[in-house]
Amino acid sequence: MALSTAVKVRILMLLLATGCTAKPAKAPPPRDAGVRESPAIVFLGDSLTAGRGLAEADAVPAKIAERVEAAGLDYRVINAGRSGDTTAGGLTRLDWYLRDAVRLKVLVIGLGSNDAMRGQPIASIESNLEKIVDATRAKVPDAKILLWSMKTFPNMGEAYREDYEAIFARVAASKKITLIPFPLADVAGRPELNQPDGIHPTKEGMALVAERIWATLKAEL
Repeated sequence: MALSTAVKVRILMLLLATGCTAKPAKAPPPRDAGVRESPAIVFLGDSLTAGRGLAEADAVPAKIAERVEAAGLDYRVINAGRSGDTTAGGLTRLDWYLRDAVRLKVLVIGLGSNDAMRGQPIASIESNLEKIVDATRAKVPDAKILLWSMKTFPNMGEAYREDYEAIFARVAASKKITLIPFPLADVAGRPELNQPDGIHPTKEGMALVAERIWATLKAEL
C-alpha cells in the first residue's frame, strides 16, 4: 500500500531528528599515543656491520642488541651498515640517523676498510671520519661516539698500512671519542671463522667480533 505524502513527511522528520540527536562515535586514540621509542645505538658501517653473507640476526648490531636487552638497558640498536660503503659514503648517509625521530644516543663508526682496499688517500679517510664526528656533535651534542680501530691488507704496502692503522687512534685522541680495539683481532686470518672470501666472518666469527665490541661499548651505556 502506497504511503501518503503526510506519512512520508513524518517519517522523514523522525529520521532527521534521530540523526541530529545521536551522539557521534568517539574517535579511538592514536596508536601508541604519547609513546616514544627508546634512544638509539646506531652502527654506521660497511659490510662488516651489515653482516654480509649472514642472517640479520647474526650481524654485529643484532648481537649487541641481545646483550643490551640482557643487561636491562633501554636502547634500541640500528644497523646502519651498507656493503661496499666508504668513509665518504657514511658521511653522506649520516644525516638520516641524526634526525630527532631517531633519538640517537650512541654512534658506533665502523668505516674505513673499503677506503683502504681502494687505496684512498690517508688524509681523505681521516678527514671524513673527523667530519662524521663533527656533524654528529653539531646535531646531537650529547651523543657518545665510538670508533672501530681497523687494519688493512699487507699488499697495500708497509708504509700505507702503518699510516692507515694510525688514523683511528689519532682521530679518537683528537676528537676525544672512544676507540674500540680492532674487532677482528680474534677472527682475521682464521679460515674456520671466515666465509669463503676470507674477509667476512662466519656466524661464529661475528659472535667473537660482537663480544670484542661489547667489551668497550657496555661501559659507555
